[in-house]
This record gives sequence, C-alpha cells and structure tokens, in this order.
Amino acid sequence: MNGWDILNDIIKIIPPILVILFLLIAGIIFAIGFFRHGLNFIKYGFRQTVLDSTLEKRFDRLEERLDGMDSRIATIETNHFGHLKNFLTELTGILVDKNIINNTEKARLDNQLRGM
Repeated sequence: MNGWDILNDIIKIIPPILVILFLLIAGIIFAIGFFRHGLNFIKYGFRQTVLDSTLEKRFDRLEERLDGMDSRIATIETNHFGHLKNFLTELTGILVDKNIINNTEKARLDNQLRGM
C-alpha cells in the first residue's frame, strides 16, 4: 500500500463536498500568500519578516556611531603620533648629550621626524 492508496481511501470516506471545500480553502490561502510574498511564499510561508522603519533607524544610528568612533580613533592616532615625535626628539637630544650620536646625525633624525 502506498500514499496514493491511502489518499484514495480517505477520499472515499470523506464526502466530496468537504474535499472540494478543503481544496478551495487551501487554494485561497495559497493565492493570498503567493500574491503577497511571491515565490518566497513557497519557501518560507507566511512567517517572512519584513524590515520596518524602526530597524532601518537602528542601522542609521549604528552607522552614525561608527562614523563618530572613526573620527575619535583618527584623533587618538594623531595625538599619539605627536607624543611619539616629541619623545623621539627628546631622545635624540639625550643621545647627543651622552655623545652616542653627533650633531649631524641628530639633524638628520630631526629632519626625518619633521617630514612625518
């Protein structure tokens, strides 16, 4: 016995009017779902999520926050680089005082730092 035999037995038991009514209701439900969601209705049924404006607003706010963080990171990088340049300038001065490098080498290092 296969599935068609079972379906045939059920159809014999149920009155034809109920079968027609059931098929009509199923067809109406399918038509409403298909016209509302298209081919995705066959895959997902009525449980499809639709992006509403609140979700779009959340993404916009998140994008604004990320833009703000990018500018803050750029500011921090600039400040740290400035501190690093000051430290390296001070270090070259100390190296000259300790006679580890001479004034010409210090001038070259200072020119390199100024070019950054």
